[in-house]
Formats: sequence, C-alpha cells, structure tokens
Amino acid sequence: MSMPTDRVYSETHEWHRLDGDTLTLGLTRYAVEQLTDVTYVEPKPVGTKVGPGDSVGEVESVKTTSDVYSAVAGEIIEVNQKLVDDPSLLNSDPYEAGWLVKIKVTDKAGLSGLMDAGAYAKQYGA
Repeated sequence: MSMPTDRVYSETHEWHRLDGDTLTLGLTRYAVEQLTDVTYVEPKPVGTKVGPGDSVGEVESVKTTSDVYSAVAGEIIEVNQKLVDDPSLLNSDPYEAGWLVKIKVTDKAGLSGLMDAGAYAKQYGA
C-alpha cells in the first residue's frame, strides 16, 4: 500500500489530515510495522485540549507502549471507537479505518514543519 498524499507526516510517525478546521490523526504503516501487532489503543477522551507535541493517546503492542502525538493545538472532538474495540484495524488499515482521534484545530502552525508523503518515505524507507 502506498502512502496517502492527502496528509502530512511527523518524525514521530503520525499522519495528520486536515479538512477545514478538523484534523484526523493516526499512525503510519511504518510505525505500526515497528510496533508489530497492536493489542490495545487508548485515546484521550473527547474534550481533551492538546497542544503541539502533546499526547492524544497510547498504542500498546506485543513489543511496547507508545504515545501518539499531535502537531496542532485544539480539542479532541471524536475518538475512533471502532479502533478501541478492535485494535487490529491499526495493523490492517492504518491510513483509513485505523485513525485514532479527530481534533478541532485552534492553531495549525505545527503542520508546516511536517513532511509530505514523499519526504517521509524517503527518510524512513516507508
């Protein structure tokens, strides 16, 4: 599966897709492959305010537990309950069904420092 070009990617392996003032956030396939089998997903609850670099939740795998970070400031307005109920969605479809949270963005400046799909793939061989 090729990387979607409609979003930007962070060095900590999150993807960020902005649609108006709503940002959908998830983990890249590269991150998921490094984690191996994801067994548990715990997003922060709806209503949580986040800033650039803040954790929006945790992903646990057979290898480790990792935080998932936002590049923007805003408020979590939706969590992917399907992913919470079935963490394997992250393994099978990280770019669509495996999104973690949606954030109502108040400051999107952090997105400007992220990579497009080509730069991310080049840096991480993804």
